[in-house]
Amino acid sequence: MHVTICNDEEEDLSICNLFIFLHSQENYLLKLVGVLLTSLAGWYSGYLLCAFVSKTTITASIANLQDIGKKPVLRAPVPKRQKCDHWSPCSPGDYAYRILSGGGKGKLAKICFDDELLISKEKGNVGRGINIAIVDYHSGEMMTFIKNAPEGSLLLMVTHDDGSTRLKNDAKKLVEELGSKEIWNMKFRSSWAFIAAKGFKLPDNIQKEKINHSDKKRNRYGGWPAEIQIEGCIPRSLI
Repeated sequence: MHVTICNDEEEDLSICNLFIFLHSQENYLLKLVGVLLTSLAGWYSGYLLCAFVSKTTITASIANLQDIGKKPVLRAPVPKRQKCDHWSPCSPGDYAYRILSGGGKGKLAKICFDDELLISKEKGNVGRGINIAIVDYHSGEMMTFIKNAPEGSLLLMVTHDDGSTRLKNDAKKLVEELGSKEIWNMKFRSSWAFIAAKGFKLPDNIQKEKINHSDKKRNRYGGWPAEIQIEGCIPRSLI
């Protein structure tokens, strides 16, 4: 604590004022030095913090702060693959089938039965016309093939490219007797899929047949209509 006493004499008063001025400047300089030292200490502390804390840690901390408040993302489980790529599974006591017609030169016909590809591009046995697969039986000419199929056979038929040009009336009648309602409507490059039974009756509630005709205004593949498919489940007890 500094106490300054000034007298009324002129000389003493001047000296006193000078002393007071110098004292006030000293206080100002001390405060200025204090501020500078505090700033320097803060800068140096920040420098040390940056030197010892890695950039990765800082980035991760910022990212964690940004994630606060976000709702967790719930992802649906990947659906289990069903036989013949059905959307929904067949009962354990049923056979699954899927018949897909050809669509353009690049998409060939497929016949899948109980998760086995009977006819497909992968099997290398797809041809132009009507492709037929008979479960537990061999191949041959179309009519002979159908006639020789034993009782209790399941026949799966599908077109690729054109199946109408060489299709004779007696062959159409034979397919009609198997239950086809569209065989007489077959046109050039019509997409057609059909499933039939020989010697037993298929359930009424399953999809048995579908057809799609070539139409220049609606064709998906130029001169080819869009491919079609039918699929369903057949009780094992019927076969």
